[in-house]
Amino acid sequence: MLGTRYTHGSPCWIDLGSPDTAAAAEFYATVFGWEHRSAGPAGGGYGFFQQDGATVAALGPLTEEGARSAWTVYFRTSDAATTQMVTAAEGGRVRMRATEVMDAGRTAALTDPAGAEFAVWQPGSVKGLDRTSSPGTLVWVELHTPDAEAALGFYRSLFEWRWASMEAPGMTYRVVSTAEGDQDAASFGGAAELRDSGERTRWIPYFQVADVDATADAVTVSGGAVPIAPTDIPDVGRLAWFTDPAGAEFAVLDPRPMG
Repeated sequence: MLGTRYTHGSPCWIDLGSPDTAAAAEFYATVFGWEHRSAGPAGGGYGFFQQDGATVAALGPLTEEGARSAWTVYFRTSDAATTQMVTAAEGGRVRMRATEVMDAGRTAALTDPAGAEFAVWQPGSVKGLDRTSSPGTLVWVELHTPDAEAALGFYRSLFEWRWASMEAPGMTYRVVSTAEGDQDAASFGGAAELRDSGERTRWIPYFQVADVDATADAVTVSGGAVPIAPTDIPDVGRLAWFTDPAGAEFAVLDPRPMG
């Protein structure tokens, strides 16, 4: 699971692009109890989702032409410019070149060869999220892609990721880890192959919750949808998939082993 000792290639930030940031802030306040704090006049409408003053995610308006509302996962890099160069050389696309974010750090918006959008973060004064892997915070990220081995090969060229395959009902799931330390301890996410030709290649964030069913109720009451109802996964926990009222996909997980 995720921690906050961020290393090269680990998820370190996540933000939501929304067509209506005020409505999004209200929705996620109901679902997760988050408070929203604006980054101020210089932030261009950007702000932070917080728990007791700790930043757990962020929110901003859509800035790219034709963009849809979505969560974006940021992976740590020691050099955003080099990562964007490798992305282009390996068949990916650079949507936004490496850019300074005041003294906070440097970022680039990228797309992998199969079409999954992501970003990288080269830290300055901001190292990453303040809190992960506890209720109401990011706990796991998952790539859904047509060819998991090919996609992970691309990311390995950027971040030196490792992965291990495990068999799940009707699929092979890859558990992904950073390059440092024990592979199980360094795991932060997974990769699964698309099972429906109409499915879109993308990264899905999982947020930890104490009660998946209660969270599903809160999503529904607040105008979201529940495409995957609360389900028990042996040796993983209980999970569900949601979309918020603007269509951004996310998932939740209560990571208690179910036996």
